[in-house]
Amino acid sequence: MNVHVAARAVLVRCEVEAKLAGAARLWPEWRAGGLAMGELGKPSDTPGRPTRPELLPPRDMPRRQLNGQENHAALIHALAHIEFNAINLALDAVQRFPGLPLKFYADWLQVAAEEAYHFTLLRDHLRARGKNYGDFPGHDGLWEMAQRTAHDPLARMALVPRLLEARGLDVTPDIQRKLKGFGDPAGAAILDIILRDEIGHVAAGDRWFRHLCKQRGLEAEVIFRDLLTTPGVPRPRRPFNETARLAAGFSAQELAAL
Repeated sequence: MNVHVAARAVLVRCEVEAKLAGAARLWPEWRAGGLAMGELGKPSDTPGRPTRPELLPPRDMPRRQLNGQENHAALIHALAHIEFNAINLALDAVQRFPGLPLKFYADWLQVAAEEAYHFTLLRDHLRARGKNYGDFPGHDGLWEMAQRTAHDPLARMALVPRLLEARGLDVTPDIQRKLKGFGDPAGAAILDIILRDEIGHVAAGDRWFRHLCKQRGLEAEVIFRDLLTTPGVPRPRRPFNETARLAAGFSAQELAAL
């Protein structure tokens, strides 16, 4: 089967279970030789989503402290929602961008499968607290950035994995400390798994960003700083998880400059 078409078919699925099963299936299918390169076709600009959660603008999302069972569940839900959106982002990279090396598509199919696993871990943890995915609102900030970078894989690799997902590396240790302090070591342990894998996801974005910069004769770290000046693009905020960022491909010089 054409890998672009296969990824698109999973991307547009609205049912959560169908999307999870599809994302988990494509990666082993690729490794087994069941997916091949073919015509790109017309990319889908809208991912399939369940009817819930309600999507709000980021500025309208409730501000919550980690106190009480409801706010605890809302935090787990927010993390699960990020992972669900990350499935769509990985699949979109496969279905949208033509003419890249085979390893590019392999990387993002693997990422999609791992994001589906992360979502499942968090949803199960949420269900253990009497809630389910969709019980709280979510925002669409990640997909909005996907739309803004749909014209260019270099911009996508810079502003989704290297900017937005790298932010997740920075904030995860503090979230883990809060969860442990709230008496949720199991939730913190799930984030150990997610942090380990997300370093690899940011590293994939870093690798392909640098590949595309080299291909175009551009200085990667200069171009990254230039892209950060695009109106509406958030700036990286300290403190950085420098150990994780260095493992994901950032240089010490770049972190100092940021």
